[in-house]
Amino acid sequence: MKAVVLAGGYATRLWPITRNRPKMLLPVGDGTVIDEIFGDLEADDRIDEVFVSTNERFAEAFETYLADSEFEKPTISVEDTSAESEKFGVVGALAQLIDRENVDDDLVVVAGDNLISFDVAEFVDFFAEKGTPALAAYDVGSRDRAKSYGLVELEGDRVINFQEKPEDPKSTLVSIACYAFPQETLPDFEEYLSDGNNPDEPGWFIQWLQSRQPVHAFTFEEAWFDIGTPESYLDAVSWYLDGESIVHPDATVTDSEIGDDVYVLPGAEIVDSSLESSVVFGNATVRDADVRRSIIDEETVVDGLDLSGALIGAHSRLTNDT
Repeated sequence: MKAVVLAGGYATRLWPITRNRPKMLLPVGDGTVIDEIFGDLEADDRIDEVFVSTNERFAEAFETYLADSEFEKPTISVEDTSAESEKFGVVGALAQLIDRENVDDDLVVVAGDNLISFDVAEFVDFFAEKGTPALAAYDVGSRDRAKSYGLVELEGDRVINFQEKPEDPKSTLVSIACYAFPQETLPDFEEYLSDGNNPDEPGWFIQWLQSRQPVHAFTFEEAWFDIGTPESYLDAVSWYLDGESIVHPDATVTDSEIGDDVYVLPGAEIVDSSLESSVVFGNATVRDADVRRSIIDEETVVDGLDLSGALIGAHSRLTNDT
């Protein structure tokens, strides 16, 4: 089997934090968002190649990251884009990757900004048992939230209806951008696109595919985070930390209160401050400040301020006299 990790997005809703870094490499605990997926794929002997589908803008960041990691399977497969306006769409990018990399095996596709609580091997087991295209589905518990995803209707574990981003969702079970396709269905990508169908959201392709052949859904109940906004990123960090906090040994904390779900990276300096449910990147300085549910990027100075729900870009300087 082959695997594709989708990592081509520009994460504009997380700017400025992701203006110059892919959101999949945002820190979570001792690793990054994408590490759990890489780790699962690395451990599964059925998967012999992992293609990281990314854009020209972030290709170097992934190459550097993988060169310094212990992962051996992932290789970079670069889309010919460097800006949001040039994107092919997920389905278009997948079709190009299948052709570019001469993929001719069963294929697992996982969005790299997924933080999921199940092992991808469990999903592959399900796919192998069913022998049909498969997707992973999760109950988001909110019809309003379900409007943002592909809605899945099941009969047993077979998908009997799929609607991409419905205006009036009838349930809260959604697809989480984790798919598997038998080798014989790979030409369907090209057929779907040649018929003029939507090249962007993969849910449109699943909807088209489900109307032509059986598709099954692997459901799970633990946790899932789609890292697309500052709120979802902080929620993912909080879930991972589970009320604990991590202050890297190379960070300095002086006369400060570190509350729950705080992650302080190497080189950061926290002085006379209070932090709660926040991430402070490397070599940032927080002094005489109260920081709650905020993300403070590297080489930033925050001095004498109260911040709540803030997103501070790298190399910024915020003080009470500005």
